[in-house]
Amino acid sequence: MAAVGPPQQQVRMAHQQARAALEVALRVPCLYIIDAIFNSYYDSSQSRFCIGLQIFLRLLGVFVSSIVLILSQRSLFKFYMYSAAFLLAATSVLVNYYAALHIDFYGAYNTSAFGIELLPRKGPSLWMVLIVLQLTFGIGYITLLQIHSIYSQLIILDLLVPVIGLITELPLHIRETLVFTSSLILILNTLFVLAVKLRWFYYSTRYVYLLVRHMYRIYGLQLLMEDTWKRIRFPDILRVFWLTRITAQATVLMYILRMANETDSFFISWDDFWDLICNLIISGCDSTLTVLGMSAVISSIAHYLGLGILAFIGSTEEDDRRLGFVAPVLFFILALQTGLSGLKPEERLIRLSRNMCLLLTAVLHFIHGMTDPVLMSLSASHVSSFRRHFPVLFVSACLFILPVLLSYVLWHHYALNTWLFAVTAFCVELCLKVIVSLTVYTLFMIDGYYNVLWEKLDDYVYYVRSTGNIIEFIFGVVMFGNGAYTMMFESGSKIRACMMCLHAYFNIYLQAKNGWKTFMNRRTAVKKINSLPEIKGSRLQEIDDVCAICYHEFTTSARITPCNHYFHALCLRKWLYIQDTCPMCHQKVYIEDDIKDNSNIPNNNGFISPNENAEEAVREAAAAESDRELNEDDSTDCDDDVQTERNGVIQNTGTAAEEFNEDTD
Repeated sequence: MAAVGPPQQQVRMAHQQARAALEVALRVPCLYIIDAIFNSYYDSSQSRFCIGLQIFLRLLGVFVSSIVLILSQRSLFKFYMYSAAFLLAATSVLVNYYAALHIDFYGAYNTSAFGIELLPRKGPSLWMVLIVLQLTFGIGYITLLQIHSIYSQLIILDLLVPVIGLITELPLHIRETLVFTSSLILILNTLFVLAVKLRWFYYSTRYVYLLVRHMYRIYGLQLLMEDTWKRIRFPDILRVFWLTRITAQATVLMYILRMANETDSFFISWDDFWDLICNLIISGCDSTLTVLGMSAVISSIAHYLGLGILAFIGSTEEDDRRLGFVAPVLFFILALQTGLSGLKPEERLIRLSRNMCLLLTAVLHFIHGMTDPVLMSLSASHVSSFRRHFPVLFVSACLFILPVLLSYVLWHHYALNTWLFAVTAFCVELCLKVIVSLTVYTLFMIDGYYNVLWEKLDDYVYYVRSTGNIIEFIFGVVMFGNGAYTMMFESGSKIRACMMCLHAYFNIYLQAKNGWKTFMNRRTAVKKINSLPEIKGSRLQEIDDVCAICYHEFTTSARITPCNHYFHALCLRKWLYIQDTCPMCHQKVYIEDDIKDNSNIPNNNGFISPNENAEEAVREAAAAESDRELNEDDSTDCDDDVQTERNGVIQNTGTAAEEFNEDTD
C-alpha cells in the first residue's frame, strides 16, 4: 500500500480536528440543560405530588444529560442523528396541522412570497412553500434514520397528503382526518424505528457498563474519572459553554442598552461598557458549572502565560508547565471556600476581585518557582552571555516590582482586614524569595568570576537560604493564624477548615521537619569532618593526585577517611550530607578511638610511600577488598535511598560525583 503523502495527512488531521470540534459542540447543550435545571426554582406552595413530580423530572433530566455528556463519539453522533430526525418529524406534523386548520388560504389569494405579486390567484406561492418544507422534512427524516426501502417514498407521500388536501380545497373535516392519519402513520413509523434501534441501544449500554465496571475494578475510580475527563475533552466543553453563555448574555445586554439609549450605534459609553463588563462577570460565576467554566478559561490563559515565560527565560523543564493546572484549581478552591456562586451580585463581584488578587499572588509565586532553577543553573554553570542572563533577571525584577505595586494599590484603596493582610503577606513573602534567589545568584557569580575554590561558599548559601526559609515558616504560621481568625469570626466553612489543615501540614509541619533535618545533617557532617585527620604543608605535596569528587588538586589541605582515601573538606562534607559512606569504597565514615598512624597513606591511584612495607600494603589492600565486598549490598541500598536536600544546596541528580563537581566549579 502506498504511503500517505503530506497533503493527505493534512486532510486527515483537519478531518479529525473537525470531528473533535463537532463532538465538543454537541456535548455543550448537555451542560446548558444541567445548568438550567440547577438554576430553576419551583413554587413550594404547590401540592406534594406536583413538587415530587418536578423533582423527579429534574433528576431525570440531569441523569439523561449526564449520560449523553459521557457518550462515546460514535454514540453521540447517532444520538443527535436520531434526535434531529424525530425533531423533523414533529415539526412536519405541526406545520401540517397549522396549515390545514389555521391558515386562511382564501384570504391569501392575492399575496405572494416576499411581497412580490407573481401569482395573484388562489395563493399558489404558499402551497409551493408547504410542498418544499414537507419534502425537506421528509428527506431529512429518512436520511438521518437511514431508511432505504420503499417505505421512504411512502413516508414522503404521507407528509404531502395534507398539502394535497389543501390544494384540492377539501372540506375541513376531511382535511382534519388527513392530518390526523398522516401524523398517526408518522408516529407509528417512528415507534417502529425506535423499537428496531432499541436493541442496538441495549447492547451499546451494556457494553459501556461492562467496560466501565472492568476499568473500575482494575484501575480504580480516580483513573476512571481521569480517563473520562480526557476522553470527552471536558475542559474544552466547559470553555465553550462559558464563552457561548457570556457571548449570548453580552448580545442581549447590548440590545437592551441600544433600546434604552434609543440609538442604532454599536458604540457605547465607557460607563455603560463598564456596567456591561461587571454584569457579565457577575453572571459568569452564578453557579457551580459557570465557576467551572471560568476556571477552564483561566486554565487556558495561565497555560499560555506559563509557556510564554518558559520560552522567554529559556527553560525546558516539563514540571514547570503545570501553571495551567495549578491556577484553575486554586481559583475553584477559593470559589468554593468563599461560597462565590451563592452570594448576592454586588457581594459576588467584590469577592471575585479579592479572589483574583489572591490568585495573582499565587501565580507569581509559581512563576518564581519556574525562574529560580534557571537562575541557579546560569550562575552555577558560569554562563557569561548577557542575553542568557537578561530574561531571567528581568522576570525576577518584575516578580519583585509587581507585588510592591499591588500592595501599594490595595492599601491605597482598602482598609486593613484579613483579606488585605493575607495578600500583603503573600506579596512580602514573594519579595523576600526574590531577594534570596538574587543573593544566591550573586554569590555563585562571584565564585565563578574569581575562579578559585571558595570553601565558605556552601556555608554562605546555606545561611541565606535558611534565613529565607525561616522567614517563610514564620509567614506560614502567621497566615495560619489569619485563616483561623477568619474562620472563627468572619466566614467559617468546612472547605476552609480542610484547607487550613493542609496548610498546617505542608507549609508548617513538613517545612519545620525538613529544615530541622537539614540542620542536623549539616551539624553531623561538620562533626565528622572535624574528627577526620587533616594533611597540610609538606605532607600534602607528597600526594600527586586530585580529589576524587571535584577532580581539583589539593592546594591547602586534605581530609583522610578511615579507609585511607583523601578529599577536600568541602567536597566530603557535601557528600556526607547525603550518605555516610566513602565516595570511593563505600565504607562507613567513622573514627575509632585507636586511630592508626596516618603518616604513610596511599593515594587514590595506589601510590605507596617509600617507607611503607610491601607485605603490609598487600594485607591492607586485601582487607579493604573484603570490606568492600561485605558492604557492597549495604552501599547499593544506601545509594538508592539518597535524599534530596530541601534548600537546593545539593540535589540528587543520579551521579553524586558529577553533582559535587558542578557545585565546586
